[in-house]
Amino acid sequence: MTGTAVKTSKTEDFAKAEGVRRDQYGALCWRLHRGRVEVLLVTSRDTGRWVIPKGWPGKGLKPAASAAREAWEEAGVEGQMAEAPLGLYTYAKRRLPDPPLACAVTVFGLRVQRLAESFPERAERRRKWFRAEKAARKVAEPELRELLCRVDADPALVTGGAAQDTRPDTAPGA
Repeated sequence: MTGTAVKTSKTEDFAKAEGVRRDQYGALCWRLHRGRVEVLLVTSRDTGRWVIPKGWPGKGLKPAASAAREAWEEAGVEGQMAEAPLGLYTYAKRRLPDPPLACAVTVFGLRVQRLAESFPERAERRRKWFRAEKAARKVAEPELRELLCRVDADPALVTGGAAQDTRPDTAPGA
């Protein structure tokens, strides 16, 4: 992984405790608005918590492409995906009545260029823009919270130094 990596000791402990860790890929969808990074969060389908788009690897897709596919399906996002990951976080995927499954999500930055009004999971989720620092307070996963705080403190992690505001073509109510 390139750049500043998220601490992985929690991840390693998590994988050992559950026995098997499953890998997923996620997209940190972002834009610049009034000189600050904003992050697009979506609600989870089961609990309604705020999360980033994430999911299982796509057959024949590279990790970044899998993350981009999830961003489209869950949030209607189209944009420019970074090839290098920003970090990693872990969570326990609920699978009632089965026990939770330990998952590790590799996160890629995705600069949002367009938000579609119609997308596959539109009826199942809400989406909302938050400043990175507020997004960190909205998510439940500590390592994802840490990653969002790092992005707030150092926007160049996602922007690569871009200073121009990027208001994507946005569907009404997005």
